[in-house]
Amino acid sequence: MYKAVIGLEVHTELNTNSKMFSGSKNEYSKVPNENISVIDLAFPGILPLPNKEAVRKAIKLALALNCKVPSEVMFDRKNYYYADLPKGYQLTQMSKPFGKEGYLDIEVDGKVKRCYIHQIHLEEDSASLDHYENYSLINYNRAGIPLVEIVTEPVFNSEKEVVEFLENLRTVIKYCDVSEASSEKGQLRVDVNISLMKEADTELGVRAEIKNINSFNAVKETILYEIKRQTEVLSSGGKVIQETRRWIDDEKITVSMREKVDAIDYKYYVEPNIPVVKLSEEFINEIRESIPELPYQRYINIGITEKDAKTIVRSKELSDFLESVISLGGNAKEATNWITTRLLGYMSANFVGLSEVYLTPEMLVSLMNMVSSGKISSQQAKEVFNDILELKKTPEEIVKEKGLEQVSDEGVILDLVTKVLDNFTKEVEEYKNGKKNLLGFLVGQVIKSSGGKVNPALANKILTEEINKR
Repeated sequence: MYKAVIGLEVHTELNTNSKMFSGSKNEYSKVPNENISVIDLAFPGILPLPNKEAVRKAIKLALALNCKVPSEVMFDRKNYYYADLPKGYQLTQMSKPFGKEGYLDIEVDGKVKRCYIHQIHLEEDSASLDHYENYSLINYNRAGIPLVEIVTEPVFNSEKEVVEFLENLRTVIKYCDVSEASSEKGQLRVDVNISLMKEADTELGVRAEIKNINSFNAVKETILYEIKRQTEVLSSGGKVIQETRRWIDDEKITVSMREKVDAIDYKYYVEPNIPVVKLSEEFINEIRESIPELPYQRYINIGITEKDAKTIVRSKELSDFLESVISLGGNAKEATNWITTRLLGYMSANFVGLSEVYLTPEMLVSLMNMVSSGKISSQQAKEVFNDILELKKTPEEIVKEKGLEQVSDEGVILDLVTKVLDNFTKEVEEYKNGKKNLLGFLVGQVIKSSGGKVNPALANKILTEEINKR
């Protein structure tokens, strides 16, 4: 009956050493009001000085998202009153941002969708407020941190498309090394604009904006709830009003904060204390060349499945781990299998990150080489892998201590095969008369007689040869 139309405003804090317009530290701290200066607190007579590294990172992200970068940019004042900024206004960009008319392609249900980006601009973050029953406390640590805002066109029609876009966007942000993009630390926040329209309508419906959603799961729940709410309003003959709402995670609902204002109400004007920033072609090209290759497509090209490639690239730590394995000569597909099944399973079960795991790329390559050389079997490798994580020992130490090294001496294997053939003459005869499934049984007997140490492939080869001689 109704079609949802969704646009996003995604805010990500940049990982610079200092804040956007001051020399205060830009780092996550649990100590309130630790990273502040007279500039952050807007003392009389202070002047803002733009952070060049923040400018570089904003341009880098704009280029990575296929935006047009202008030859000059400027900052503006947003004079809508900010209780959480000491100046009472925000330094941002309106007329000349760092990027316009970009896009990011996503794949949903087997179809590629191009998601258009209206603009990317650079601004300062606000302070954080903690609200209590009769008072509020303000923490200025976050005030002034460089913040990039990515504004999309209203191109999404479902929560699935939105979440897929956000996952892909976070990957680009991380691989460009412009932000850690941690939702837990408040480094990635999403405003969702949702309206409904009938399929036959040519004009967009009235939108509601839901502010500062901190997780992708909450984004999904917000969209589903808001579609349901607006559908009920419209179906009952009511009208959706333009307003700003917020998501109450505990109750799984959105609630009204205020009627939504338009751009004119923000009273933008050019920031008089910061001159226009000229961007030379040489400067832009230097930044363009620093953008790394996003590994997703390369992984597909070297034979990694699409599902596994998506799993790997969504964590830059995992991707860096795999890249190290590949650079050490490890097989990419085999390594990916170990990572996506065994390693991620262990991390999930034990609630640990990759940095807390004992396994290194060198150890994984060593383990895979042991299997490919026939030193241990693939089954033994699984045991060794678990022991690396649990016992915090190298593959070589574990194989030596447990005596797991496979027997690959053909002379030794021939003796074992001969004894098995002599002891199971009936089964040998039945095999030769057509019961080919008995070969597995006979190989199993050879392995069993060796205490599980014989190389299965060699055992199979020698056993077949010796049967054919009888």
